[in-house]
Amino acid sequence: MKVIVIEDEAALAESIAESLLIENYSVDVAFDFPVALDKISMTDYDCVLLDLSLPGGSGLTLLKKLKEMNKHNGVIIISAKDSLEDKILGLKLGADDYLVKP
Repeated sequence: MKVIVIEDEAALAESIAESLLIENYSVDVAFDFPVALDKISMTDYDCVLLDLSLPGGSGLTLLKKLKEMNKHNGVIIISAKDSLEDKILGLKLGADDYLVKP
């Protein structure tokens, strides 16, 4: 299974990636919007772990782009934004789940 972790907090992104690698997942990491957009444009991922607040753009915009590209991967939003409105919007835009960071 190929996963991309899109997260601007480097320590958190690396921790998630390391945990997934231990479980034998293939993992890419992107720390900002432009790099994430390039990677999701060029590679088919089985799962996208997506932060909403990214340098250079919004995770919600990336989610919209994924759907425009007809990418059929699972998307799990991992965000510090915990309002009900944020969760509903993320799910309406096509995320499969929304997890709030502690």
